Amino acid sequence: MSESVNFERILAFHTAPTLMGIKCGSLISVNQSDCPADEYKYAFENRLKSKGLKMKKLCECRNRVLIYVYSEKMLKARLAESDTAEFLFSYGYEPNMTLNRKLSILSKRISCDSFPHEIGVFLGYPLDDIRGFIRNNGKNFLLCGYWKVYRNPEQAKLTFQSYHQCRNFLCCKLSQGLNLYQALESYRRNYI
Repeated sequence: MSESVNFERILAFHTAPTLMGIKCGSLISVNQSDCPADEYKYAFENRLKSKGLKMKKLCECRNRVLIYVYSEKMLKARLAESDTAEFLFSYGYEPNMTLNRKLSILSKRISCDSFPHEIGVFLGYPLDDIRGFIRNNGKNFLLCGYWKVYRNPEQAKLTFQSYHQCRNFLCCKLSQGLNLYQALESYRRNYI
């Protein structure tokens, strides 16, 4: 399997809700050997730039690379929400900072085996659940799926289901022989 095909499968499995436009950002952690060459990342951004999708390497350790895939428009809107901006300010993110500066700060605060609490904001998790996770040290949650849920588990279940549907759609299309870009176009043609 070629490097690009393997990486497309990893992207489809781990970042489908972001690629399909219902989540502001997703993280993938890949082995150094599975990480695509910079040319492929550049090609990915070039092909999906029109959809507002970007990719940023947040952390690189001896064996792993942590890559953030995000919708610039959705992420900017998320970070501009007053409650979110106030929460991030308490971690050193100034409201008037550029998105690139905020991502740079996040990158500096991450290591491949440790994540700062504010990462949940960049992944689109509900602020109440991020705060609940902090208050409870990751325990006493009501539901655990894509994140630990501390409030409104019924809404979270619906969100988790949507994320699963995105993953299933993309992975199915790739198994049928389409590449990632064709699969995304198929979705946009038939469902948007």
